[in-house]
Amino acid sequence: MDRDLKETVREIEALLFLSSYPVSEIDLAEACQVDADHLADAVAQLERDLEPGKRGIHLRRVAGGLTLATDPSTEAAARRLLAKPRTPPLTQAQAETLAIVAYLQPVSRPEIARIRGVSSESAVSSLNERGLIEESGRSRFGAAIYRTSALFEKVFGLDGLDALPDPGRFDPTPEDERDLRERLLAAGEQRAEA
Repeated sequence: MDRDLKETVREIEALLFLSSYPVSEIDLAEACQVDADHLADAVAQLERDLEPGKRGIHLRRVAGGLTLATDPSTEAAARRLLAKPRTPPLTQAQAETLAIVAYLQPVSRPEIARIRGVSSESAVSSLNERGLIEESGRSRFGAAIYRTSALFEKVFGLDGLDALPDPGRFDPTPEDERDLRERLLAAGEQRAEA
């Protein structure tokens, strides 16, 4: 294989990698600035290089063009990789906020702040942007009300909200328990008044 053909093979591979749709041989020849015969030789070489079963990807002819596709034998590994959430871990504030929404939903941002004892605007916004919680209406005072999303259940491997861990198994220190009880009672009283 001469140097020009090697270069054309590399260019075709790069172009197909970059394209999210099949590319016609005419378009490839124009992009590589080669004639149809030279392109056909380069495509044939690329097909040999990416022969199914030889590499993780192979060359496919689809919809009148060429595209790169994963080898079917890699499907299980690809599914495992792509099924993992690609988000950074939750901060302490986000985890607390998410727990409040999960167990008390639907719940408003002011209620979350009262329970946590601090402003929760940033945590609520981050969880909403990440798709773990979503708005489910407005309170009679106009505050957004939040609930967990389907993504929340997927990320945490839940079949439904009934599968949430029993909060009764939580074993806080006596001080944490007293503080938590006071905040929950105060929030419950305010919720009942509303």
